[in-house]
Formats: sequence, structure tokens, C-alpha cells
Amino acid sequence: MKAIVFEQPGDADVLRYADAPDPQPGAGELLVRVRASAVNRADILQRRGGYSPPPGASAILGLELAGEVAEDAGEWRAGERVMAVVTGGGYAELAAVPAGMAIRIPAQFGFEQAAAIPEAFLTAYLNLFTLGRLKAGEIVLIHAGASGVGTAAIQLARAAGARVFATAGAAAKLELCRALGAELAINYKTEAFAERVAEASGGQGANLVLDFVGAPYWEANMAALAPYGRLMLIGFLGGSRGALDIGAILGKSLTVAGTTLRRTPLDQKVALTRAFAEFALPRFASGELRPVIDRTFDLADAADAHRYVESNASAGKVVLKVGV
Repeated sequence: MKAIVFEQPGDADVLRYADAPDPQPGAGELLVRVRASAVNRADILQRRGGYSPPPGASAILGLELAGEVAEDAGEWRAGERVMAVVTGGGYAELAAVPAGMAIRIPAQFGFEQAAAIPEAFLTAYLNLFTLGRLKAGEIVLIHAGASGVGTAAIQLARAAGARVFATAGAAAKLELCRALGAELAINYKTEAFAERVAEASGGQGANLVLDFVGAPYWEANMAALAPYGRLMLIGFLGGSRGALDIGAILGKSLTVAGTTLRRTPLDQKVALTRAFAEFALPRFASGELRPVIDRTFDLADAADAHRYVESNASAGKVVLKVGV
């Protein structure tokens, strides 16, 4: 098969479109003919040498895909359209997918739209509901609101009846957040988000914060949270080290947690996939939820796609088209 490969960590120039061994699906896995994948920040970290795949995962980049089942397996028939989160291998023409992770693609979506769903929406669902325990009427502050996970989280939280506040750093990205359902869109470059959250919430603060930035946002996140609030750490794009004042955690009885979907045990990911599908598939069908795609590249041009994501210009997902 053709795939994106690299021998040594480095910048986007290390990525090559080349031949790679076909995957051999194991027990309980599907062989999927990949039609589209998408770029995630974790792919870029792995390419740079900062994020090794978990044991047993494909060394090929790509944490999500959409395609067709290549051969009958269990309840799945060849030709059925599926989308899934994978621990690696999405940047290729074929991939092995645990059957429990496969989700039927909604009829109205093409492969490129479907490829923009799995990683973003499952990560958002995990952090909002499974771990974040978000309830209707609560306030959630979503940083990087125009990112792939951010655009998914805004829609999911709104669909669950929560009040949604979001941050972004450009006028077009702020408008996108509002269009997706954010009640308050905050320009983090020109405004103090903790102050804006306090004003908009009548001094209450946010019940839940989803943060991708890390250490630079620690103090402001603590200030933005309501008593008994929850902070979900999804990434540390701004750095992971800094002075840590835990006073607010005790003073407000806060909960701080971190997670990565990639390293979540398979049985938990299967349960998450089922819960997400039950909640989201009817809402995709009705149009209440939708994938947000910024730009599509051919798989062979994955290096250009990485450079584009690294420029921070994208809003929503950057998709890779595989094959015809």
C-alpha cells in the first residue's frame, strides 16, 4: 500500500509518500480501505519526535480515518462505510481497525466529512461528559474554540443544553465559534478571559474548562472556574512547566484531570464510541451537529497539510484525501 512514512523525526520535510507493508488485522479487527484521514496535533508531535505511539500501535501517522470495510469480518460486510479513531495508521491506503471502534458513516456525509469527525468529536465527548460530567445549564469554557476539538466541543455542549463560552485569537475564528453555538466568544489576544467569564456568568465562573494550552493558562483557568468546577487538560501547546499554586484547587474544591484518547484502554474507548454514537448520530442526521473542515489535501501532500496546521491558520479540521 501507499502511506506517509518518515525515518527520522524532524520538520514536515521528513514526510514521504511511499510504499509500506499492508496491515494484517488481528482478531476482532477490520481491514479498512481508507478514503480519508485528518491531521491532528498529535501527528505533528509524533513527527517531531515528541510523542511516541503506544505499544502495539502502527508507526504510521494518523489517528482517525474514514473508508470502506475491505473484507467481511463479524457483523461487518465488505463495502460498508465506516469512520473510526485508531492508535495509528490513518495516513495510509489500508488500516486495521478494532471492530468496536468502527462507526457507520451517516448517509449524508462523504468520506472527507466523515474523516473530520472521530478524533475531534470523541475527544470532546470524553472530556465534556464522560470525565467532565457536564450537565444542562452549566457553563463550559472551551479554549481553542476554532480548533477541531473546539468546534466539536462547542456543538456537543450546546446540544446537551450547556452554556458555551469559547476563546480564539482571530475575528473569523471568533465568528465561527458564535455560529456553532458559543454564547460568548473571547479574543484571548486582547481580552482577559477570566474577567470576561466572570462578567458573563454574573460572578459565578465556569463549571468546566477544556484547556489545550497548559501552563500559561493555569492561573487564569483557576480564576475562571466556579466553586466545585472541573478543569480538563487536553494538551499543553503553550508548555507544560511553570509555577503551580494549588491554593485555588483547595479553596474552590476544584477537580483537575488530564487525558489522552490515544492511550485510553481499548475497552473504555469502545464504551466511549458506543455512548458517543448513541448521542451524536441522530444529531448528525438532523443537522444539529456537523464536522467543520477548513481545507483538504491529497495524502501525498501531507507535508503541506502539516505546515498549514503548524501555521495556526486553520479553523476546524484539515483533511487528507486518500486514493480516488
